[in-house]
Amino acid sequence: MPSLSLRINLDPAGRIGPGKIELLEQIAAFGSISAAARNMEMSYKRAWDLVEEMNQLFGKPVVSAQTGGRRGGGAQLTQVGLAIVSRFRAIELAAGTVAEKHIEALQAEIAAA
Repeated sequence: MPSLSLRINLDPAGRIGPGKIELLEQIAAFGSISAAARNMEMSYKRAWDLVEEMNQLFGKPVVSAQTGGRRGGGAQLTQVGLAIVSRFRAIELAAGTVAEKHIEALQAEIAAA
């Protein structure tokens, strides 16, 4: 079955899509950038680079991270990070709803071939 994948270009050098949104969701779920990275099978450096890219894109931190210590560090989404996830998922749902009949028609074309 065909599916819709959404990527939003916010300016010439910045975009958000399913991967960055999933990273933010994983950080929220695990309370840790490193745990989110491990769960997504990416390096901590890659995850941190993506977070920094989003921080620069939005001009504000999307994740609040505490440095490690005896009990380790932690991370949580800021209000900006929460809003980004919420808005992206809302846009994704709206786009999917509008595109549903067209996606079904494409699937029918594939089945008819």
